[in-house]
Amino acid sequence: MYRILKKRVLNPTVTWMDVEAPLIARKARAGQFIILRVNETGERIPLTIADYDPEKGSVTIIFQKVGATTLMLDKLEEGDYILDFVGPLGRATEIEGVKKVAIVGGGVGCAIAYPEAKAFHNAGANVDMIAGFRSKDLVILEDEMAAASDRLFLMTDDGSYGSKGFVTEKLKELLDGGEKYDMVFAIGPVPMMRAVSKLTEQYGVKTVVSMNPIMIDGTGMCGGCRLTVGGQTKFACVDGPEFDGHKIDWDEAMKRLSQYRQEEHNCRLMRIGS
Repeated sequence: MYRILKKRVLNPTVTWMDVEAPLIARKARAGQFIILRVNETGERIPLTIADYDPEKGSVTIIFQKVGATTLMLDKLEEGDYILDFVGPLGRATEIEGVKKVAIVGGGVGCAIAYPEAKAFHNAGANVDMIAGFRSKDLVILEDEMAAASDRLFLMTDDGSYGSKGFVTEKLKELLDGGEKYDMVFAIGPVPMMRAVSKLTEQYGVKTVVSMNPIMIDGTGMCGGCRLTVGGQTKFACVDGPEFDGHKIDWDEAMKRLSQYRQEEHNCRLMRIGS
């Protein structure tokens, strides 16, 4: 059992939780994830480790309320317990040798972009962070992202906060302006990561993306999270979740991500009806 130490509402659909998990906090690194189960009848879901504190023994998760499990998780309060909380899983981000990096986050993906920016910043790299949201009321982690980067560029689709436009527009502006990055790191919706990768490929800039395909066991046994990277089959849970954005078969990744869309829609209708 894992006790919830802190709960914080970031916006109407996104929640922050600090969970007491000292063994995981001791070994966690940026880029890794956990798999949790709220109760004995619940499904297993993966969530990226948004932060960790080895001294306090806490692990931070940030999640969007989009499915049955995240809605159930959101009903828990400080002092309540999560049944299973397993990790750290996946390969940690390769930080060494990077002197200048652009971190690009989209929407709730900024919850994953933030620990990446923090890790590079703490390692002494110069960090430019571009964070994109649909509108001002959906902006999350602004203070945290600002503290973890040398420059933070906030973008909104409707121009209600920061600059109007997509993250790719700001990234292109920076690249055209002569910025030289050792790496661009993109995290967010698959179409956004694909667009960033297609853009940086034109400039010959190394680009890493954090993939979030369907995942069940987190050990590579189920095969649900498979991707094609550089013509080879990879599993996001053990080979990733981070991959070279220029080598991913994006058409396949997008198709696999949407293959259960009808079933998910039917489940939502059932919950509404009940």
